[in-house]
Amino acid sequence: MKLIIHGGFFSESNTNQEVKKAKQDALREIVTLGHKYLESHTALQTVVYTVRLLEDCDLFNAGTGSQIQSDGKIRLSAALMDGKTQKFSGVINIEDIKNPICLAEKLMEYDDRVLSGKGANDFAANNGFDYYNPEIPQRRKEYEKKLSDSIRLGTVGCVALDIYGDIAAATSTGGKGFEIPGRVSDSATTAGNYANAFAGISCTGVGEDITSGSVATKIVTRVTDGMPLSIATAKTLDEMKPYDGFAGIIGITGNGDIYHADTHPYMVWALHDGEVEVFE
Repeated sequence: MKLIIHGGFFSESNTNQEVKKAKQDALREIVTLGHKYLESHTALQTVVYTVRLLEDCDLFNAGTGSQIQSDGKIRLSAALMDGKTQKFSGVINIEDIKNPICLAEKLMEYDDRVLSGKGANDFAANNGFDYYNPEIPQRRKEYEKKLSDSIRLGTVGCVALDIYGDIAAATSTGGKGFEIPGRVSDSATTAGNYANAFAGISCTGVGEDITSGSVATKIVTRVTDGMPLSIATAKTLDEMKPYDGFAGIIGITGNGDIYHADTHPYMVWALHDGEVEVFE
């Protein structure tokens, strides 16, 4: 009798020595239990049993402890094949169950042996598989980190003052990533892009923060009321501090003042006022 298992790649999560030791110990215990089970069960039964143990161990990216997908949901997949009968069964992207390998085992009894998505979930519900949330705090932290890293602060914008003294502002964005379909960013609103005869502002950053602060409109309004651009900008960005607003602005006034600022380092920028200057 022989049994071999794996637990994915070590780099899937934290890579410190404590986690490494925990995974070593878990695999050692599981393979021992699996081999003991094999003594009185078939290979097919044993691989289901052993994989179920791995699914139940939150150190691994399967079952409890699975990674969270970009939309915040966990979807599980598992497959089972019997070398004796050459039958294959599996589930793809199933949600809210504890052991997808057990559902794959159940499907071995059916002609339709590979199910996905809603069909797999309906089959699970109809066959006594209870609702189960496989999320653990560690995976939520990893997901939030990925979500934060995936916010694309790559909005582009331009503000110009022409020889006639007229100002224009333009802003464009590809979105932040991971957003709900239908989300509207600040870039297409006066919160993120605004100009009048006195000043023009283009924003970048987190759209919800910029919209909450009506950033571009506030700055331009304050300049219109006589406030210097630098002070108008500082006051507006200060008003975002209660919610740790994330924004950067570029602006020009009708009298030719040019300014840029951000709440978090650092916005990339360049200007030309007879000489070129680029962020460092």
